[in-house]
Amino acid sequence: MQITWYFDVISPFAWLQWPAIKQLCSERQVSLRPILLAGLLDRHGHKGPAEIPGKRLFTYRHAVWRAQQQGRTLRFPPSHPFNPIPALRLCIAAGSTVSAVDQVLSWIWDKGCAADSAEALQPLARSMGIHDAVVAIGQSQVKLDLKNNFERALAAGVFGVPTLEIGKELFWGEDATELALAYLAQPDLFQRSPFKELEAMPVGIQRSV
Repeated sequence: MQITWYFDVISPFAWLQWPAIKQLCSERQVSLRPILLAGLLDRHGHKGPAEIPGKRLFTYRHAVWRAQQQGRTLRFPPSHPFNPIPALRLCIAAGSTVSAVDQVLSWIWDKGCAADSAEALQPLARSMGIHDAVVAIGQSQVKLDLKNNFERALAAGVFGVPTLEIGKELFWGEDATELALAYLAQPDLFQRSPFKELEAMPVGIQRSV
């Protein structure tokens, strides 16, 4: 089955899921696709966690706690939310490889560095072998690849990040990692009871907006 990981560097949960994704990349072929979460939120009429005051603080606390449970470092960048487009484009300019994604996520969530402009990313870009971040992330093909990643995510039904797409199934969130791996090991999992019956669950009421 084809495996794709859709992520936005703005999400601390991408960083939290990253070790499992790296491990999966060492075992299977995985496409790493940076996408813009804000675009998904607009298309689906959602608000991001950081746009809801109480949820914002809870989400930050939860991310830090999850990192502590994993025995990992999680340092927030100077401000959050921030404009992730320069960092997303840098991932693409560097080939969207495991190494590129690892370095960009580490810059933001391990080192706690700013990633909201080409200037802020210049030291990282140089360490990745990219001489000029402004030129690299300004390439028309890089911009087009980011757009195409987004359109592909929409076509697949992606509604949040990080999301693992395995075959035609979507697994949203770092806390769905174990379910995704279970499905990968047992592709008929959702055809078994009680999962199969969930497909026919009737809608009891719909909220008017």
